[in-house]
Amino acid sequence: MTPQELRSFCLSFNDTVEDFPFRPEISVFKVAGKLFALTTLDARPLTVNLKCDPEDAVRLRSEYEGLVVPGYHMNKRHWNTVTVDGGLPDRLVRELIEDSYDLVVAGLPRAERLRLDRP
Repeated sequence: MTPQELRSFCLSFNDTVEDFPFRPEISVFKVAGKLFALTTLDARPLTVNLKCDPEDAVRLRSEYEGLVVPGYHMNKRHWNTVTVDGGLPDRLVRELIEDSYDLVVAGLPRAERLRLDRP
């Protein structure tokens, strides 16, 4: 997955915006004001921090050792840093991004979730 593909995929989700609250080179993708993906698109290797169910986070780290690690500068229980251009199948990366988005949406107030479900 290229940096542009990563950016485009993150922005494809309902009500997602790209923000730069930390530094101009750090892209933060948010839904309803809540972070679900964080990356430096010009970094090599290309990585992205993604929210993850704690049990899945541990499993993914052992299954993809070195490519999925505890979230850099994030809560290590709930966030993973995923190496996007290092050998993981693009399909898996897309699933992990979608899971992160879904976890954040699930934590939103009911009215906000219903608003996001509308076409």
